[in-house]
Amino acid sequence: MKGVLLVNLGSPDSTETKDVRSYLDQFLMDERVIDLPKWFRTFLVKGIILNTRPKKSAKAYKKIWWKEGSPLIVLSERLQEKVRRKVTVPVSLAMRYGNPSIHSGLEELAQQGVTEVLLVPLYPQFAMATTETILVLAEEIRSQYFPQMEFTSLPPFYNHPDYIRVLANSIQEYLKGKNWEHLLFSYHGVPNRHIRKSDITKSHCKMDGQCCFQDSPAHGYCYRHQCEMTTKKVAEYLELKEGTYSTSFQSRVSILGTWLKPYTDKTVESFAKNGTQQLAIATPAFVSDCLETLEEIGMEAAEDFEEKGGEKLHVIPCINDREDWVNVLSRWIDEWALKETVQ
Repeated sequence: MKGVLLVNLGSPDSTETKDVRSYLDQFLMDERVIDLPKWFRTFLVKGIILNTRPKKSAKAYKKIWWKEGSPLIVLSERLQEKVRRKVTVPVSLAMRYGNPSIHSGLEELAQQGVTEVLLVPLYPQFAMATTETILVLAEEIRSQYFPQMEFTSLPPFYNHPDYIRVLANSIQEYLKGKNWEHLLFSYHGVPNRHIRKSDITKSHCKMDGQCCFQDSPAHGYCYRHQCEMTTKKVAEYLELKEGTYSTSFQSRVSILGTWLKPYTDKTVESFAKNGTQQLAIATPAFVSDCLETLEEIGMEAAEDFEEKGGEKLHVIPCINDREDWVNVLSRWIDEWALKETVQ
């Protein structure tokens, strides 16, 4: 029997500092998030970050928390429920960090007799700290607890025509009637070394702004290339003129080295200082709105933009549980289920 496990990033169980600390501990101790020697990662996370960051992060979560709970969790549950109604196989939900866990999601499927699982990382672009860490942990759990299961994973869909159409339409609908001047595509940042580590050719990635646009097998695992292609495809779909859109990267942690540039905060500030009054911003690295989109962009970046002279930062919601996205994801799932049945 076949089944699907949707997997998103995760969230603390509550806005209490202790819950945020527990979540950050799990997240930051992941060797694919902070890819440093374990002794140094432990010293950095447990000795420094967890002594200061949880309280600050708890305040940020409180700003965006909904009555139903974490926005990311609630939105993921809504997506799961809508997809479940449309597809022919069981659909469970899990988070890479926090609850519900990947183990509990697989257990739920196992109890329904599922032995073939389609893993769906809810990230359009591949990255060590997102897609890869999900697949690695899922395999570890499968080997230990569910050896009877077989896994297939949904490939990154950063340039899939269906996804591009949904993302582009969501942007177009939100900006309709708004007097925006520039559209900024802001993706979650990663350290430059993650890009190089993911280069299967060990030679293509030069981080020079050019290699992302030159054909290479490395692109199958290159986060930056995939972000650039998402921007390019959406711009083509919306027929945006050159110079009216650009790409940036947010959420860097400077202590961990050099990160992908340009930085979103610096870019937003620059637009405001240079006279842009109406800046639009989309966050295509995220399927579901979360702390990084609602607080970092929707509150902090919006406030900074206005303080530096801008008039309005138009923050475009993620695709969340839009009906067109639900329809696309459901079709992908049913196509997989049918193909496996035929084989």
